[in-house]
Amino acid sequence: MRVAIIGTGYVGLTTGVCLGFLGHSVSCLDTDESKVKALRAGRIPIFEPNLEELLEEATPNLNFTGNYAEAIPGAEVVFIAVGTPPTPSGAPNLEYLSQAARCVGQHMNSEFTVVVNKSTVPIGSGNWVESLLRDAGEHRTDGSTPDFAVASNPEFLREGTALHDSLYPDRIVIGADEPRALEVLYTLYRPILDQTFTAPTYLPRPETAMAVPLLSTDLASAELIKYAANAFLALKISFINEIGLLAERVGANIAEVGRGIGLDSRIGPRFLSAGIGWGGSCFGKDTAALIATAGEYGLHLPIVEAARKVNTRQRDRVVEKLLQELKILKGRTIGLLGLAFKPNTDDLREAPAIEIAQKLIDRGVRVKAHDPIAQDRFDREHGAMGVHLCNSACEVAEGCDALVLVTEWNDYRDLEWELVAKKMRNPFVLDGRHALDREKLTRAGLRYMTIS
Repeated sequence: MRVAIIGTGYVGLTTGVCLGFLGHSVSCLDTDESKVKALRAGRIPIFEPNLEELLEEATPNLNFTGNYAEAIPGAEVVFIAVGTPPTPSGAPNLEYLSQAARCVGQHMNSEFTVVVNKSTVPIGSGNWVESLLRDAGEHRTDGSTPDFAVASNPEFLREGTALHDSLYPDRIVIGADEPRALEVLYTLYRPILDQTFTAPTYLPRPETAMAVPLLSTDLASAELIKYAANAFLALKISFINEIGLLAERVGANIAEVGRGIGLDSRIGPRFLSAGIGWGGSCFGKDTAALIATAGEYGLHLPIVEAARKVNTRQRDRVVEKLLQELKILKGRTIGLLGLAFKPNTDDLREAPAIEIAQKLIDRGVRVKAHDPIAQDRFDREHGAMGVHLCNSACEVAEGCDALVLVTEWNDYRDLEWELVAKKMRNPFVLDGRHALDREKLTRAGLRYMTIS
């Protein structure tokens, strides 16, 4: 099928490369000319494992452009995957979505086209985008009237495993009020739904992979499913962090508590690891947007609001733990291991490391940091903070009064902790992710503490 994708961020680029790999003819459009040039040259502006290899395989079916007139006419499916960053109120900024919809409406031809909201958008955006497309179509200079339908196809990708989640998803959700739109998208996704494609050698099909469930629903329900799913996952993380506070007071092991809860099949083990809390581009933005949307309807979401408050508190607990150990922070040197909000990505959006670093700097701390992937991006986007970036974890440890594990990269689990301990002024490690081996660090001569 002929596909156009507006936006080449994490979602748009991953979707485009996967569809191209499956044999569809895909035009990826972005208004950032430098990004388009880089992608044409095979340079990927984000870090995502195996994306470079899959891009190479999909290249014969991919075209990168900044021109709507080149990408949109003739496309059977147009995905809008632009950013919807939060505004100060928490509601998403829909400026890029509006611009994309108007441009698509101006360039669609008379053949039936399915325009898909792939961006995470507020409930009701499908109807709004439809009105924008129709309005733009009425002002076409050639006098033609485009034939189209709007659908919602929310993504459930995890950065660091986005390709796996695209090719072997838990489910595919399609919201559409026009049956023809559902038929087109079913055809588009059929190789994934039936798992009939040949899996890449570097992304093998899981042994447990079976036919992928397709949930077809109305537009509003599909839009709410995305927000509700992310809100629920955020709730699980904040819940275990709140229980962790109680566990610390009563002397319980929060890691064991999490395992015990997760063995209940009604609950499940994922997202029950206590620690610094969630970050990234989804949970914070989507919970804020859900609260803002509810407010527009006169509703209050106290559970979701509480999850956000608990998550914010976890950053303060890092400072509290360091004060508990060091008594005075002013003039100290503290090292952060990890900057990205999670492993296997260079994404720094709402990364806990940024907020923790700022809190420490505000208290007069000299902050050092290392990240195996996100360091260059941090330097470009947050260099003015004054964090001293190091080439290795051992360099971070040199002269430090404490180390804080912020991102659970495997690199840090396998450190030579005896060498780390010798380099530190005060051999203390605060494990913000319950990811390190307490006994191993203790044998290396380090004092070890977790964020319960």
